[in-house]
Amino acid sequence: MSALFVVGSLCFFVGPFPGYVQLVGAEADALTFFVGSLFFTAAGGIQTWLAFPARRGAGRADWWVATVQSAGTLFFNVTTFMALNTALSNPHYDRLVWRPDAFGSVCFLVSGVIAYRAPGRRGWQPAVNLLGCIFFGISAVAGYVVPSHGSVLDLAASNWNTSLGAACFLACAVGSLAERRRASPA
Repeated sequence: MSALFVVGSLCFFVGPFPGYVQLVGAEADALTFFVGSLFFTAAGGIQTWLAFPARRGAGRADWWVATVQSAGTLFFNVTTFMALNTALSNPHYDRLVWRPDAFGSVCFLVSGVIAYRAPGRRGWQPAVNLLGCIFFGISAVAGYVVPSHGSVLDLAASNWNTSLGAACFLACAVGSLAERRRASPA
């Protein structure tokens, strides 16, 4: 699960990074985001499956975090898939791409708050995860494009916040992998 989150995070980190789209082209850049969303969804599905048995007990918060986050990943699947074929100049861009992105970001924010406030959560990961969710939310707001008023500033804010959010998620996923390695007998 953590390895899938690592790959998804890397895709969302690299995709908006300055120079990447010029290096690979717009179609490959859009595909990078779509592939990343699929890895996030696979990881979220595993996370939900693993949390399911504890949904009524002490692990109830973990189940809610996983379920709401997984819903968000599905919205990002729609967003990134529609972005493969929908240009910014398309008058339907906001409805087709931005709305699912905004809904996905809201789901991530809700899951991040639940994880941060859950009893028994310790360490740096819940805070860094929530920060990543906030960055994704800022990215969604900055990514709202009114075709006749879109600006490079909006695009830069969206891209940087996407990369920063992905970096936070990447740090959490790598941290989880490192914790598992330390906990595993050698």
